[in-house]
Amino acid sequence: MSERIATVSRDTSETQITATINLDGEGRLIAETGVGFLDHMLDQIARHGLIDIELNAHGDLHIDDHHTVEDIGITLGQAFDKAIGDKRGIRRYGHAYVPLDEALSRVVIDFSGRPGLYMDVEFTRAAIGTLDTQLFWEFFQGFVNHARVTLHIDNLKGFNAHHQAETIFKAFGRALRMAVERDPRMAGQMPSTKGSL
Repeated sequence: MSERIATVSRDTSETQITATINLDGEGRLIAETGVGFLDHMLDQIARHGLIDIELNAHGDLHIDDHHTVEDIGITLGQAFDKAIGDKRGIRRYGHAYVPLDEALSRVVIDFSGRPGLYMDVEFTRAAIGTLDTQLFWEFFQGFVNHARVTLHIDNLKGFNAHHQAETIFKAFGRALRMAVERDPRMAGQMPSTKGSL
């Protein structure tokens, strides 16, 4: 079996980011983005997705977190697109419901080759710590555009914003794990009647 590992770098006047991922990892994260709560959320993706992520990010945090959070989403999306290859033999679809106390979120993903983000989340606070909750949308928008996936995110319940975000990222990790998993019954077949994704 070929390794599904990729390294991608993004260097702009606003951010310098390098991401390495292993889709068949053990759930390890090595990252320090300068945005503490985002590091906590990236750890959820790695742990629940069983994906190893190494991320080195330097951004213009003296302005705000926007460019750093968005560009990390873009860079991770590019890394996923590169690591997954032609998508033969993968399950393609993944979904997960994850609760945390009063909060409950559902994430559904399709490695369709067609970028689309459909996110229905009303955060109960404008910020978690210093992180603007609007930036979660920017992170996922950057990811879907460059991983070329369709992604539905719904927060079904919750009044604690930290819990809302954590259930979203845990469910995202679980859905990723399901979607990128090799399906032995597919045995190298393309999971599409079109013959390509």
